Amino acid sequence: MRPESEADYATPLMTADLVILSIREGVLHVLLVKRGTEPYLNRYALPGGFVHHDEQIIAAARRELQEETGLDDPSMPLEAIGYYDALDRDPRGRVITFSFLSVTATMPAPYAHRSSDVRIAVWKPVAPMLGEDSRLAFDHVAILRDAVYVARDRLQYTTLATRFLPEEFTIAELRAVYEAVWGFELDRANFHRKVKDAREFIVETGDVRVGSEGRLGRPAKLYRAGEGSALVSPILMTLPAGGED
Repeated sequence: MRPESEADYATPLMTADLVILSIREGVLHVLLVKRGTEPYLNRYALPGGFVHHDEQIIAAARRELQEETGLDDPSMPLEAIGYYDALDRDPRGRVITFSFLSVTATMPAPYAHRSSDVRIAVWKPVAPMLGEDSRLAFDHVAILRDAVYVARDRLQYTTLATRFLPEEFTIAELRAVYEAVWGFELDRANFHRKVKDAREFIVETGDVRVGSEGRLGRPAKLYRAGEGSALVSPILMTLPAGGED
């Protein structure tokens, strides 16, 4: 076996791609950008871009998110999901990307970016983006699919659902988060019981919202996120009777 030289080692470029999820009118949405350059000119893609030589990957992710979409919240949690290193994933050469997931209750208007990299940022329903006819650039369908899988799993064992919601919310609105992300309806009474049994998940504010949840004249209690990050009693993703995977 011949000795290795510097020419034997790969020198790939690195990128950061972001999956930002939110719920709009009861439907799970993802933040996408329309590309303004080749490759994949005018195709939708996840926000993201190249990592500068003098910055960490997560810093690059936050910078690209702000530059391409206008979302600029340093407190927004970004969870590293994984890396993608297929040799042919980027036609420009060897590029390894690191993906990040975040969810937000903030739904900013589409951000018209005027640089040559991005034409516009828009919110799109997730379901069509996961289909066989999805035309997302690069391998972003796979990245989005993996991130949605992670989000669905996190709802079972963590308090992630509250990050989809404003500061105060009803249990019906919390249930709607689970239904939007999981893609099926939940039994109201059973969900209410599980949520109340989960310690430090939600906390009553002492206030009510009149006329909510479709019950005429009956106020609904308002809650806020608790201090916990993990659900001691998981809320498992169990399909209703007769449901299909």
